[in-house]
Amino acid sequence: MKVLRGLQRPRISATSAFSSSSFSCSAPSSMGAQSFETLLSEENIPGPSKECPFPERFHGEDQFLQLMENSIVGNRWHEMAEFVSGVTPSLLNQLLVRLGDRPNAVLGFLERLESPAWSRLRIRLDLRSLCVAVHAVSRLKNLEPALKLLRKALSSSGRSVFESLEETFDESGSTKKVYDLLLKACCLAGKVDEALEVFYSMKDRGIIPGIDACNNLLSLLSKKKRTETAWVVYAEMFRLKITSSIITFNVMINVLCKEGKMKKARRFLLHMADYGFKPTVVTYNTIIHGYCTRGKVVQALELFDSMKEKGVRPDSFTYNSLISGLSRVGRLQEAVEFFRKMVDGGTVPGVVAYNTLIDGYCNKGDLKTALNYRNEMNEKGIEPTVCTYNPLIHELFMEGKIDDANALLEEMKERGIPPDSVTYNILINGYCKEGNSAKAFDLHSEMLSKEIQPTAVTYTSLIYALCKQRKVNDAEHFFQQALLGGISPDVAMINALIDGYAAEGNMERAFFLLKDMERKKLSPDEVTYNTLMRGLCRFGKVDEARSLLDEMRSKDLTPDYISYNTLISGYSKKGEMADAFGVHEEMLSRGFNPTLLTYNALIHGLCKTKDGNKAEELLKEMVSKGITPDDNTYLSMMEGLSSVKDLENNENL
Repeated sequence: MKVLRGLQRPRISATSAFSSSSFSCSAPSSMGAQSFETLLSEENIPGPSKECPFPERFHGEDQFLQLMENSIVGNRWHEMAEFVSGVTPSLLNQLLVRLGDRPNAVLGFLERLESPAWSRLRIRLDLRSLCVAVHAVSRLKNLEPALKLLRKALSSSGRSVFESLEETFDESGSTKKVYDLLLKACCLAGKVDEALEVFYSMKDRGIIPGIDACNNLLSLLSKKKRTETAWVVYAEMFRLKITSSIITFNVMINVLCKEGKMKKARRFLLHMADYGFKPTVVTYNTIIHGYCTRGKVVQALELFDSMKEKGVRPDSFTYNSLISGLSRVGRLQEAVEFFRKMVDGGTVPGVVAYNTLIDGYCNKGDLKTALNYRNEMNEKGIEPTVCTYNPLIHELFMEGKIDDANALLEEMKERGIPPDSVTYNILINGYCKEGNSAKAFDLHSEMLSKEIQPTAVTYTSLIYALCKQRKVNDAEHFFQQALLGGISPDVAMINALIDGYAAEGNMERAFFLLKDMERKKLSPDEVTYNTLMRGLCRFGKVDEARSLLDEMRSKDLTPDYISYNTLISGYSKKGEMADAFGVHEEMLSRGFNPTLLTYNALIHGLCKTKDGNKAEELLKEMVSKGITPDDNTYLSMMEGLSSVKDLENNENL
């Protein structure tokens, strides 16, 4: 009995999972009438220890391959049950080459390999066989099968797949579009480095990528924020004389918008006309969205008018961008007007437009109107999303309506809308502010159990809660846990930890965190410095705190009324009233009006230094300015007055 060269002992497992191939063992010829699926049942599949020689009628590879080819072309899969057996990659490669000019047959064979009945076989396509199959199915009008195969092949490097396609190119009688398909497959898989490898491999071999493949690469680079590389590739396209399309211009305008280069994006718009391209609604939408995300709604509105003058009809994305932009800068009424224009113009508002208005009214504190828009969505059959519920839940927490917030959470559950990281952050922050840190930490644990990754916002709220409980060591632990989890701390997170250390008097660690912030290329804000000043003043180091005002200004930060009140309070507690009034004068000269805290601090300091007359003058002044004294004001005055007689004669008490 001859054993066919190129075949190996079958190794078949009923639990093997594959997407490719290697043939199985023969069954007795008397079973030929049975279905292929029956033949492949577990009891009929030989184990790995059994020898499985081919029938004697095969006299070599050619006869075997011919029979395989005929069975595949004729869709006679039951015939293959007698001889499908542990075929090597070498034989698979030869078989696919023979079928190369019949792409539908190759596709049918590949689909059969993935069927449940064949999933028990260890039929494995190696990289070379995969590439031969790609060459074949790329002849089809539908290119999805070729792209699917290439994405499988990309378990290897992009360069390896490129080289394998190149090695099998001639024997497969293929066309150079397979290289474009490989570049597109890399982009669809989000593999930036592999895509760049393929692009430059094509260039090095003198293969000019098509414009569609180039656009896919530019889009991926833009999406991944690799904008500098996008410009390098775009320049390379010019050198290769690859003619840009309208999509190319739209992508590069998007790159400019992501870089914040809005003036250049507008010039690029004009540049398109030089190449004979008319801007589309996508072009305008990209720039309008860029303006709106940066708060430049005036320029966005100008461009909106310009696009209409040029006969370009706005779509839902145009309106959504403008509604969002106007809402973000507090021009909510104008956002509502655009919403109405959208409807009047025949554009049906979707969930994005409604979510934007709901968010806008929640930020304004107008929960009633926000809920009205939510109800309108329900009436029109527009399904809400998690972004519909998040601002509503946040505003309910802000108003202390926790039961109503929980009712909305239950409604989300009933609708099958799972909470996201934003939802959890709102809840955790809300419970931390309520003083219910136990509930906040339970939610953090629930978040992790659902494999929802905590964000910097999550850790900031928890660190804040721990610091308020004077558990700074635990807060530090959470901070380090965030770093180990790959979270990049932001200014708010570090500020929360600085506040904890400052409250404990550990100013050395607090200032270390300030320096660490700068090392991380984060810019301290007013809250950072106010927290440090409060910590220094708490322990009597008011002059050091005052020196931070100059440091703030050197970083283009403007001290606010909290900064000045902190220093005034610090000096007043020490009884250094000349310095306290010096800061008060500076505060006035900078355009800040004194607050209740300002007056209370000064009155307390004056009473402490037995200057009751001046304290009384300040009391009259604050009342004349419409600031109502509180218990602290009166307590300070009472402590400062020297006798009961003074109390009796004082008309202000």
